[in-house]
Amino acid sequence: MTEKTFGERLRTARKTRMLSAAQLAQKVAVSPSYVQKMEAGTRKPTSGMVLALAQALRFSPEVLTGQPYYGEPETEDGVHAVIPELRRVLLCYDSPDDLEAAPRTLPVLASEVDQISALRRDARYAPMGPLLPPLISELTLVAFAARGAEQMRAFWHLARAYRAANSLAHKLGHHDLSNTALERVRWAADRSGDPLMQVTAGYLVAGAMLRQGAYASAARKVRGLREELERLQPERSYTAAALAVDGALVLKLAVVESRRNNREGAAAYLQEAAEIARMAGSKDSLAYETSFGPTNVRIHELHTLVDMGDVEQALARLREWGTDGAEWSPPPTTVGERSSHHHIDVASAKLALADRSGALAELRKARKLAPNHVRFHPSVRDTMAVLLRSEGRPSDDLAAFAKWAGV
Repeated sequence: MTEKTFGERLRTARKTRMLSAAQLAQKVAVSPSYVQKMEAGTRKPTSGMVLALAQALRFSPEVLTGQPYYGEPETEDGVHAVIPELRRVLLCYDSPDDLEAAPRTLPVLASEVDQISALRRDARYAPMGPLLPPLISELTLVAFAARGAEQMRAFWHLARAYRAANSLAHKLGHHDLSNTALERVRWAADRSGDPLMQVTAGYLVAGAMLRQGAYASAARKVRGLREELERLQPERSYTAAALAVDGALVLKLAVVESRRNNREGAAAYLQEAAEIARMAGSKDSLAYETSFGPTNVRIHELHTLVDMGDVEQALARLREWGTDGAEWSPPPTTVGERSSHHHIDVASAKLALADRSGALAELRKARKLAPNHVRFHPSVRDTMAVLLRSEGRPSDDLAAFAKWAGV
């Protein structure tokens, strides 16, 4: 093993707080044997359990997940190399450095933002990262120099660029930088004059709250955003973009309720999201950098079931949605990040039912779709750690995948 596993980090954190396994188990409402299995690396925790453990131990979740990850994957991809420059650019957001040459025109910069957004949606972080700092600097200078509608448009694209920076930092485990990028998204969105961009910025903030276990705050934030959206769209005559944004907000509420282990609440929001998707024409779409439609509703339904530990029902859904006896998978047109996340969830479900070969097969599918995403995803590393411990002598395929992932 190239680094500590989740179980080893959990044991260290528990001993640091001078708690027995039984005492920690009581704090998170599970059995002592469950804690012992997690520490031994034979039981993988859900996302909600990781947050519950972190809160009970008074550590940030990253202490348990071990993010950010370095080692062979980082050496090969070099994805962390852009982080120092990105920190500098985000710090100097309202006083950018001078450039050696005049910034390019807004249409040219907007086209590059489109390219970066596509890379972000497909989780291609390695090629995306180096493009971000210089683009953000140029866009900022253009926005400050422009006036009127052109200035608002420049800030609109700047908000999109900051969103890509937020995604890159979050996926690589630099959560402090991710939160800084979120503040920059809000700053630029407020200056764009576009209410839907402002709602989208709030949606991203709610996601960060959720990742830190602030469930009540996240739910309150999203409900407030929905109220604002309804105020902006008279008599609920929503535009297609507004429907997509509202649908994304509802799916976020479904995930919040799944983290609270509120099955009825999660199911109700999923049903509402499905209805919004039907109102939007039952087609998948991209609006304000957010994918929404029937496919994303299904991906979230499976995610919430896995999150709540109902893995048998999750896999039953895949068989129910599939055709010709095959399990359902997102269509090829689905953005890479969403599709790979789906297969990572399915891998977790199959692992929980001791289908180890099935779990590895799902991770291979995810890797094919979005290798950068898979390589630095905590759930993938936890799944691989359990697979390695479950097999006395790992197969060549399993060992090769583990080496590629840095586990």
